[in-house]
Amino acid sequence: MLSEARATVDVIVQLLRADTWYVGLGVGAVDQPLPRSTRAGSGDAFVLAREAVNRAKISPHHVNVVGANEHLAEQAESVLWLMASVLRRRSDRGWEVADLLTEGLSRREIGVKLGISQSAVTQRAQAAGFAEEQRGRVLAAELLEAGDAA
Repeated sequence: MLSEARATVDVIVQLLRADTWYVGLGVGAVDQPLPRSTRAGSGDAFVLAREAVNRAKISPHHVNVVGANEHLAEQAESVLWLMASVLRRRSDRGWEVADLLTEGLSRREIGVKLGISQSAVTQRAQAAGFAEEQRGRVLAAELLEAGDAA
């Protein structure tokens, strides 16, 4: 299940990066089989997600998490808000380095690819909040997983 939570966080990060979406996440059970349309979906996760989307529209970072375990949902939401704050401040150069680090390239390889020093790569990664984002991803996934198991 944790891999699913990590995939969920990956999608949320992409939506936050686009900065044009209201992201509502419902943490709970989903009735199977899944319907063709999310509007036809049922189960706690769908009901909670609908509430979360409405809350996201007035949220400072356009992301909201609602779950049966309100405490864990709020913690996950807090981590996602902090990540959103970091991502919104990231420059194009910061995104460039972060994307290459995410692909698994070393700082040396990135420096060669971008025509900058390894030290400049490290500085861009620090300014971009790359380490903070990575830790936030792990924590958010763990909280979502714990909330789903609760």
